[in-house]
Amino acid sequence: MLDFRMDTLLMACKYMNFTKAAEKMNITQPGVSQHIRYLEENYGIKIFKYEGKKMNLTKEGEVLLNAVTTIKHDDVFLREKLNELKKEQRKLIFGTTLTIGEFVIPRRLASYLNECPDASVQMVVSNTYRLLKRIDSGGIDFAIIEGYFTKSEYDYLTYSKEKYIAICGYEYKLRGKGETIEDMLAERLIIREPGSGTREILERLLGEKNLTVNDFQNIVEVSNMNAIKSLVESNCGITFLYEVAAREEIEACRLKEIKFKEVNFTHDFTFVWRKGSIFAERYRELFKMLKS
Repeated sequence: MLDFRMDTLLMACKYMNFTKAAEKMNITQPGVSQHIRYLEENYGIKIFKYEGKKMNLTKEGEVLLNAVTTIKHDDVFLREKLNELKKEQRKLIFGTTLTIGEFVIPRRLASYLNECPDASVQMVVSNTYRLLKRIDSGGIDFAIIEGYFTKSEYDYLTYSKEKYIAICGYEYKLRGKGETIEDMLAERLIIREPGSGTREILERLLGEKNLTVNDFQNIVEVSNMNAIKSLVESNCGITFLYEVAAREEIEACRLKEIKFKEVNFTHDFTFVWRKGSIFAERYRELFKMLKS
């Protein structure tokens, strides 16, 4: 069982304010202080430090928070598994980023459901940041993501390596040669909103060339991938995405890849869970089931 004082630590770290943590937990501020003091004495460390009026974690506090976050997640997961055993029903709760959820996982998930017809499945589709937060809180067991994450906090397996490409309408005429990313700056760029995985990858690629999305002549932001592909197919501009998300349209000659002379870009889709989880072997089994 998770020590109730660990919940106090998590809440205090969330708000970095004992008074706010006390309000959220329906206890007194001295009660929060007492719980934190108990943990400090138990582990022989200082958890928080103050820089002026601002509260921050010490290095030891950061290590403790990381461990407690994993313990909290495993406690939630354990309760779920025990409940499954009582009901004799499998339950799969996980998250994916948009491209993976829409274009990669459905076929694999169908295979899983055919193998486990009585399984209960909940798949959450969101951006990488929100999915990692839900793993931390125990809201989901694991996630398959395209974005970047802190490897010191999560264990992971490479789910797939995906080609990242630029595309345009099949009859679209580029303004430049279309041989480099720099040649694309004269085009209208149709792109996902800030925080999305496909946009984050593009921003990193541009950053390596000292460029940003704002260097494009015209930018259109659309939060739906299918809407973006439809606009590109109608010759309204170009976009960058994973090849798997446009494979069907490319094969049907509705869209075409803009092939650069530069090296092909690839990026990993990654299966992640809390680092040090006692259920790591279970996650590895699920990885194999959802990948095969």
